[in-house]
Amino acid sequence: MMDQRVTEAFDALRAHAAGVKKQHLRTMFEQDHDRFPRFTAEACGILMDYSKSRITSDTVKLLEKLAAAAGIEARRDAMFEGEKINTTEDRAVLHTALRNRSNSPVEVDGQDVMPDVNGVLAAMEKFTDAVRDGSRTGSTGKRITDVVNIGIGGSDLGPRMVVRALSPDASPELRVHFVANVDPADMHDTLQALDPATTMFVIASKTFTTMETMTNARAARAWVADALGEASVGAHFVAVSTNAKEVSAFGISTDEMFGFWDWVGGRYSLWSAIGLPIALSVGFATFKELLDGAHQMDRHFQTAPIGQNLPMLLGLLRVWEIDAMGSSSIALLPYDQRLELFTPHLQQVDMESNGKGVMLDGSPVVFGSGPVIWGSPGTNGQHAFHQLLHQGNRIIPCEFLLAKTSRSPIGDGHQKLIANCLAQSEALMRGKTEDEVRAELTRQGMSGEALEALVPHKLFTGNRPSITFLYEKLDARTLGAVIALYEHAIFVQGTCWDVNSFDQWGVELGKQLALPILEELTGGKSGSHDASTAGLLARVKN
Repeated sequence: MMDQRVTEAFDALRAHAAGVKKQHLRTMFEQDHDRFPRFTAEACGILMDYSKSRITSDTVKLLEKLAAAAGIEARRDAMFEGEKINTTEDRAVLHTALRNRSNSPVEVDGQDVMPDVNGVLAAMEKFTDAVRDGSRTGSTGKRITDVVNIGIGGSDLGPRMVVRALSPDASPELRVHFVANVDPADMHDTLQALDPATTMFVIASKTFTTMETMTNARAARAWVADALGEASVGAHFVAVSTNAKEVSAFGISTDEMFGFWDWVGGRYSLWSAIGLPIALSVGFATFKELLDGAHQMDRHFQTAPIGQNLPMLLGLLRVWEIDAMGSSSIALLPYDQRLELFTPHLQQVDMESNGKGVMLDGSPVVFGSGPVIWGSPGTNGQHAFHQLLHQGNRIIPCEFLLAKTSRSPIGDGHQKLIANCLAQSEALMRGKTEDEVRAELTRQGMSGEALEALVPHKLFTGNRPSITFLYEKLDARTLGAVIALYEHAIFVQGTCWDVNSFDQWGVELGKQLALPILEELTGGKSGSHDASTAGLLARVKN
């Protein structure tokens, strides 16, 4: 059962929300000229403007009371100290140790994990440098020009997102590709333009048994062996895994097997050896800057008071919008084309973490669990789904990410990007009143019934909340800080809802049911299915 103090804190928020809903953000800004400085916070080079959230100073106080009742700070400290807060799997949660640049001891079961973390980082650096300088070649002695990462879920989305985001730092001599989907089209289209003699594969699977990953890995192995011979396999494959036996059986030297630990959740693993394709793409020095930025945010999360703590504020404001104000989804809108994969990555981190139906004690969730996370980069989204954001009958909180400076300036494009981002948040907040619509149509020469008929269609209610994150430029250090900020905000939400944000049992059932269906498709005995599944399976087989 949820703690009575937490229940009372949620009840107080909901009662308070009834009054806030009667106020309009436009009026709040008109009546309080200090609203922007009052509701902004800054850390790690990131300004968080939450003044366009539907809140008052009393809201923040009530959220701080919720944080205290839920014990967020104590649970946060337990996470950083290596306690096994992932209770359903009896595991610590220590992705933060992977980027612990201060190198302070972090113990699990009485043993400091930092020597092992540093050992893997050193091995990654040595290997990365060798591939990038051309001394680690393929079987024919040719320089490696293309790296293909084969993984899925957290072994794909995080590294893929970072490689895309940091493309200005990428080596022009080493292209990094990603294959995740078991659909053979993914592998086929990736390999089509590659040369086996100059291609290396990174197989990312902790157990080295993941169905999609190993299916693709075997296809890649056959591609190399057919072109270069069976003996060439070891020169073109490395593994990120903990299963030395299976890695060796595949033909990969365990000297080029990069390990990680069960206290690293897949969706939080880009900081580990799973980040090897990142290091290969941008170089190990830049990879370390990514870790540095995340560590800086970790320290901020650990030490800053709630009212100035960016992850705390973001997580609590999301809880406010979901549980008190009635929203069920959040639009994540980076105004940066190189962050086109940021929303899909955070969609996994958020929805796999907090999409839970039971609390830590196994009882049903009392308050709302994780929201639907969706969105795409601006300005593309403005010409796709922003219509719903502005005039739909659902209030969808928006989170904007914006750099002051472009890393690839061409003409005045970045100024226009900034203008559009700021205009969107202002339009969502202000809206357009009936009087403003009538005045606008009158200036356009309309009048009478035609004017009145058009008014409701051009009306914008406004009062739609948003948060904007502003930073200087999207470099590795900033990206690391932003990702860590969101990881911790998701943890804050899960703690408020009393769910385990670090297991993912919900992905298991479909995988289990796929195995007997696969057996039937390949000539095995028929199983027992519902009428729909049986009918579809019969159509496929026939």
